[in-house]
Amino acid sequence: MCLVLWAYHRHPRYRLVLAANRDEFYARPSAPAHWWPEAPTVLAGRDLEAGGTWLGISQRGRLALVTNYREPDRRAAGRRSRGWLTRDFLLGSDSPAAYLKRVLTEGNVYNGFNLLVGDAETLAYGSNRKDEIEVLTPGLYGLSNHLLGTRWPKVTRGLRAFEPILKNDSIDPEMLLALLTDRTPAPDTTLVQGALPLELERRLSAIFVFSPDYGTRAATVLLWAYDGHITFAERTFGPEGRYLETRIYQFNLCCSTSSVMPKLAPPSQGKQMPNVH
Repeated sequence: MCLVLWAYHRHPRYRLVLAANRDEFYARPSAPAHWWPEAPTVLAGRDLEAGGTWLGISQRGRLALVTNYREPDRRAAGRRSRGWLTRDFLLGSDSPAAYLKRVLTEGNVYNGFNLLVGDAETLAYGSNRKDEIEVLTPGLYGLSNHLLGTRWPKVTRGLRAFEPILKNDSIDPEMLLALLTDRTPAPDTTLVQGALPLELERRLSAIFVFSPDYGTRAATVLLWAYDGHITFAERTFGPEGRYLETRIYQFNLCCSTSSVMPKLAPPSQGKQMPNVH
């Protein structure tokens, strides 16, 4: 039950503010975020079982992340690893929309996924459980293990905590990492009904998931400034949510990026921010 929150062209300093939790079985071998030896411009974690990644960025300004689509009765063995979707975009040169169009034509070789890919010009979303590709407009977005815009409890709670952080002129990654470690379960009345046992649904409903065998393995914060400066912070965890380490990378993109802030939507008049997905 992963969670991704992001603000796209919603801050005067950052073109993208992103906070994401990767939830996975602790037994699945993984490497924390690092510069890949075979592709030195790529910064990403590594799934050591299948070779892909869940989230990464390159010095060329290519960004990719994937979440699984929750459908326990439809998951099939022997499908291609969804981590290859992100890996191939990070290493490739297709535009975000062209890449999504291509991978969705062969979407049936993967189990269900949500894929977010972007470069210095465009950010786009696609899923093999939805026909259309979305080229994203400025806004505040939340994604878990269903389609973009599905307001599961952890998405709603996360967006509510995310919005006030965006009011700071400069964002400290620690504020977002703290948000990502919220272990509060959702009220039972708001849980997804019927798919899983109630106790498991409670565990999965929290922003930060923990148990003896499955939970949040990595919390990642990405701040992409308009001048091309990147701050990438990752905090990793073991069984029962045990803290392992924090890695922080800062670098400048080698490609040109727009330094012009696009016109924002009108300020929010209430608690909900405009363009929330």
